[in-house]
Amino acid sequence: MIKLTKLNRSNNETFILNCELIETVEERPDTTIHLINGKHFVVAESSAEVISKVIAFKRSIYCK
Repeated sequence: MIKLTKLNRSNNETFILNCELIETVEERPDTTIHLINGKHFVVAESSAEVISKVIAFKRSIYCK
């Protein structure tokens, strides 16, 4: 699970995403995360930040 920030015009709210559901991450110019269930989220973080968060989460699980 990774913590991200929704990119809204009114307010930026954080949410927790199950990173196992991520299918693709793209930047054009906003970062959009597409999930395997068809949903998508536009987030404030860059694609590099999303990848870093996923790697950190997976390390916390598998490297104990």
